[in-house]
Amino acid sequence: MVLCYLTFFWLYLIYPQADSYIEQRAVQNFKVIDFDEFESTINNPSEKLRIFNFWATWCAPCIKEMPYFESVKSQDPDLELFFISMDDGRNPERVTNFISKRKIKAPVYLLDEVNFNKWIGKVDRDWSGAIPATLFIKPDGSRSFHEGEVSEEELKQLIKQQK
Repeated sequence: MVLCYLTFFWLYLIYPQADSYIEQRAVQNFKVIDFDEFESTINNPSEKLRIFNFWATWCAPCIKEMPYFESVKSQDPDLELFFISMDDGRNPERVTNFISKRKIKAPVYLLDEVNFNKWIGKVDRDWSGAIPATLFIKPDGSRSFHEGEVSEEELKQLIKQQK
Protein backbone atom coordinates (compact mmCIF):
# COMPACT_ATOMS: atom_id res chain seq x y z
CA MET A 1 0.00 0.00 0.00
CA VAL A 2 2.85 2.37 0.84
CA LEU A 3 4.41 1.62 -2.55
CA CYS A 4 1.13 2.63 -4.22
CA TYR A 5 1.13 5.99 -2.40
CA LEU A 6 4.78 6.59 -3.23
CA THR A 7 4.19 5.80 -6.88
CA PHE A 8 1.19 8.15 -7.00
CA PHE A 9 3.18 10.90 -5.27
CA TRP A 10 6.11 10.43 -7.66
CA LEU A 11 3.83 10.57 -10.71
CA TYR A 12 2.14 13.67 -9.33
CA LEU A 13 5.52 15.36 -9.10
CA ILE A 14 6.84 14.19 -12.46
CA TYR A 15 3.87 14.68 -14.80
CA PRO A 16 3.50 18.43 -14.27
CA GLN A 17 7.20 18.77 -14.99
CA ALA A 18 6.88 16.66 -18.14
CA ASP A 19 4.00 18.80 -19.36
CA SER A 20 5.97 21.91 -18.52
CA TYR A 21 8.99 20.59 -20.44
CA ILE A 22 6.86 19.88 -23.52
CA GLU A 23 5.30 23.35 -23.32
CA GLN A 24 8.73 24.98 -22.90
CA ARG A 25 10.05 23.13 -25.94
CA ALA A 26 7.01 24.25 -27.95
CA VAL A 27 7.54 27.86 -26.88
CA GLN A 28 11.26 27.67 -27.75
CA ASN A 29 10.32 26.60 -31.29
CA PHE A 30 7.68 29.33 -31.59
CA LYS A 31 7.91 32.96 -32.57
CA VAL A 32 5.45 35.66 -33.64
CA ILE A 33 6.81 37.50 -36.68
CA ASP A 34 5.64 40.13 -39.15
CA PHE A 35 5.97 39.78 -42.91
CA ASP A 36 9.21 41.77 -43.09
CA GLU A 37 10.86 39.33 -40.68
CA PHE A 38 9.44 36.39 -42.62
CA GLU A 39 10.74 37.85 -45.87
CA SER A 40 14.16 38.28 -44.30
CA THR A 41 14.07 34.63 -43.19
CA ILE A 42 13.24 33.31 -46.65
CA ASN A 43 15.89 35.52 -48.25
CA ASN A 44 18.67 34.27 -45.97
CA PRO A 45 20.91 31.87 -47.87
CA SER A 46 21.07 28.23 -46.83
CA GLU A 47 22.88 25.17 -48.08
CA LYS A 48 19.74 23.09 -47.53
CA LEU A 49 16.37 22.88 -49.23
CA ARG A 50 14.04 25.00 -47.11
CA ILE A 51 10.35 24.21 -46.79
CA PHE A 52 7.87 26.76 -45.48
CA ASN A 53 4.45 25.22 -44.88
CA PHE A 54 1.57 27.67 -44.40
CA TRP A 55 -1.16 26.31 -42.13
CA ALA A 56 -3.62 27.16 -39.35
CA THR A 57 -4.99 25.37 -36.29
CA TRP A 58 -8.51 25.60 -37.74
CA CYS A 59 -7.53 24.03 -41.10
CA ALA A 60 -8.21 20.27 -41.10
CA PRO A 61 -6.18 19.52 -44.29
CA CYS A 62 -3.26 21.50 -42.82
CA ILE A 63 -3.32 19.48 -39.62
CA LYS A 64 -3.62 16.23 -41.55
CA GLU A 65 -0.46 16.86 -43.57
CA MET A 66 1.76 18.22 -40.77
CA PRO A 67 3.00 14.76 -39.67
CA TYR A 68 4.07 14.06 -43.26
CA PHE A 69 6.31 17.12 -43.24
CA GLU A 70 7.84 16.20 -39.89
CA SER A 71 8.35 12.59 -41.00
CA VAL A 72 10.09 13.60 -44.23
CA LYS A 73 12.25 16.11 -42.35
CA SER A 74 13.30 13.49 -39.80
CA GLN A 75 14.49 11.24 -42.64
CA ASP A 76 16.42 13.89 -44.56
CA PRO A 77 19.10 16.02 -42.85
CA ASP A 78 19.39 18.17 -45.98
CA LEU A 79 15.99 19.77 -45.34
CA GLU A 80 15.01 22.73 -43.20
CA LEU A 81 11.33 22.81 -42.26
CA PHE A 82 9.35 25.77 -40.95
CA PHE A 83 5.64 25.87 -40.18
CA ILE A 84 4.10 29.30 -40.79
CA SER A 85 0.86 29.70 -38.86
CA MET A 86 -1.88 31.86 -40.34
CA ASP A 87 -3.81 31.94 -37.07
CA ASP A 88 -4.92 35.18 -35.43
CA GLY A 89 -1.83 36.82 -33.91
CA ARG A 90 -3.90 38.16 -31.01
CA ASN A 91 -4.21 34.61 -29.65
CA PRO A 92 -0.76 33.00 -29.84
CA GLU A 93 -1.67 30.57 -27.03
CA ARG A 94 -3.89 28.71 -29.46
CA VAL A 95 -0.84 27.95 -31.59
CA THR A 96 1.52 27.18 -28.70
CA ASN A 97 -1.07 24.86 -27.17
CA PHE A 98 -1.51 23.14 -30.53
CA ILE A 99 2.22 22.60 -31.13
CA SER A 100 2.68 21.41 -27.55
CA LYS A 101 -0.21 18.94 -27.76
CA ARG A 102 0.91 17.66 -31.18
CA LYS A 103 4.60 17.66 -30.15
CA ILE A 104 5.63 19.59 -33.25
CA LYS A 105 9.42 19.64 -33.52
CA ALA A 106 9.98 22.04 -36.42
CA PRO A 107 10.11 25.78 -35.77
CA VAL A 108 6.68 27.42 -35.89
CA TYR A 109 6.25 31.07 -36.79
CA LEU A 110 2.94 32.85 -36.28
CA LEU A 111 2.69 35.34 -39.12
CA ASP A 112 1.10 38.36 -37.53
CA GLU A 113 0.00 40.21 -40.65
CA VAL A 114 -3.75 40.60 -41.03
CA ASN A 115 -3.64 42.22 -44.46
CA PHE A 116 -3.00 39.01 -46.38
CA ASN A 117 -3.57 40.67 -49.75
CA LYS A 118 -0.58 42.90 -49.07
CA TRP A 119 1.95 40.07 -48.89
CA ILE A 120 0.53 36.84 -50.39
CA GLY A 121 1.71 37.80 -53.89
CA LYS A 122 5.22 38.35 -52.52
CA VAL A 123 5.40 34.71 -51.42
CA ASP A 124 4.19 33.53 -54.83
CA ARG A 125 2.43 35.64 -57.43
CA ASP A 126 -0.02 32.82 -58.26
CA TRP A 127 -0.97 32.02 -54.65
CA SER A 128 -4.70 32.52 -54.08
CA GLY A 129 -4.17 32.66 -50.33
CA ALA A 130 -5.70 29.23 -49.71
CA ILE A 131 -4.02 26.92 -47.20
CA PRO A 132 -2.35 24.56 -46.84
CA ALA A 133 0.34 25.90 -49.09
CA THR A 134 4.07 25.25 -49.25
CA LEU A 135 7.02 27.29 -50.43
CA PHE A 136 10.20 25.42 -51.39
CA ILE A 137 13.47 27.34 -51.61
CA LYS A 138 16.53 25.62 -53.06
CA PRO A 139 20.06 26.41 -51.86
CA ASP A 140 20.56 28.53 -55.00
CA GLY A 141 17.58 30.69 -53.99
CA SER A 142 15.18 29.49 -56.67
CA ARG A 143 11.64 28.89 -55.49
CA SER A 144 8.68 26.72 -56.23
CA PHE A 145 5.26 26.81 -54.68
CA HIS A 146 2.51 24.26 -54.08
CA GLU A 147 -1.00 25.25 -53.09
CA GLY A 148 -3.19 22.57 -51.54
CA GLU A 149 -2.97 19.51 -49.35
CA VAL A 150 -0.35 16.84 -50.02
CA SER A 151 -0.05 13.19 -49.08
CA GLU A 152 3.27 11.96 -47.75
CA GLU A 153 4.12 10.43 -51.13
CA GLU A 154 3.22 13.65 -52.96
CA LEU A 155 5.41 15.59 -50.56
CA LYS A 156 8.32 13.23 -51.19
CA GLN A 157 7.86 13.71 -54.95
CA LEU A 158 7.76 17.49 -54.60
CA ILE A 159 10.98 17.40 -52.59
CA LYS A 160 12.60 15.05 -55.10
CA GLN A 161 11.75 17.53 -57.88
CA GLN A 162 13.59 20.26 -55.95
CA LYS A 163 16.84 18.34 -55.66
